[in-house]
Amino acid sequence: MKAIIPVAGTGMRLRPLTYTQPKPLIPVAGKPIISFIVDQLIELGVQDFVFIIGYLGEKIREYIERTYPELHTVFVSQDERLGSAHAIWLARDHYADAEEIIIFFGDAIIDADLGEFKDSLTSCLGVQKVDDPRKFGVVDHDINGNIRALIEKPRIPKSNLAMVGCYKVREVEQFIEACSYNIDNQFKSLDEYHLTDALNRMLEWGTAFSTITVDNWFDCGRREVLLETNAIFLDRHGFATDDPPPFDNSIIIHPVHIGPNCDISNSIVGPYVTLGANTKLEYAIVSDSIIGEFASIHNIVLRDSVVGNDASIGGLRQSLNIGDNTEIDFGG
Repeated sequence: MKAIIPVAGTGMRLRPLTYTQPKPLIPVAGKPIISFIVDQLIELGVQDFVFIIGYLGEKIREYIERTYPELHTVFVSQDERLGSAHAIWLARDHYADAEEIIIFFGDAIIDADLGEFKDSLTSCLGVQKVDDPRKFGVVDHDINGNIRALIEKPRIPKSNLAMVGCYKVREVEQFIEACSYNIDNQFKSLDEYHLTDALNRMLEWGTAFSTITVDNWFDCGRREVLLETNAIFLDRHGFATDDPPPFDNSIIIHPVHIGPNCDISNSIVGPYVTLGANTKLEYAIVSDSIIGEFASIHNIVLRDSVVGNDASIGGLRQSLNIGDNTEIDFGG
């Protein structure tokens, strides 16, 4: 089994953060998004990985090769962004000989029994019911659960069962043929060659698909979801820093994740804060936020914020002499 992980996207919804940092490397509870995915697949026994990279792809390659030197990895560049099926099709020479493949998009964190996923006797799709299926690839099925069609971002959805970005394909040769057929004949949805359409082509050709409902799906492409996911994982065992070192005149409100070599003084940190390595905080109050590595935060109150690596943020210090029964609101 080989794993295909497309990570060529630009992370438009997280800009300006993703101008210099690829979305898969953004930390959640101290761990880059892509590491959640790779670690899950390693637990399944996968050792062969194909990454399709594009925007800021060298940063992803450097991180994977440094963090997982024991894996067999291949990196394929998608220079022209023509869609997810096109990206995976570009790498076909590196998985054409595989008995089956797992495709896992590199910008979401999924809680699921991937053992069940791996052991499925048919090609299968990870799914979850959503409130607004128009934003996703959708599984259209009959009352017995039989899949009738796979539709990318339907304007009028016939189902609220969304595909969550993880797939197992057993008919690898037919999958490549389906991608090639759509590309050769310029069959597009929303002006791109989507993976949904390639899988739907296989369905039309008679391939059997099943679905597996995931327990949780964290689509980390939006700031509010990213921060919510960070908080959820900080509440789980093994992510928060249980015993941080003493910091000068500072208060730590758990749960937080504090990276190595942080310098914190005269500050309040937490709850639900991730601090990257070598972050410096002075006279700051930070809660419900993700702060990147080598950031400098001083004289400011931050909440519900995502701050990138090497950023420097400062505010105004106030010196006040306030009488009894006074209320002051500085806004925010």
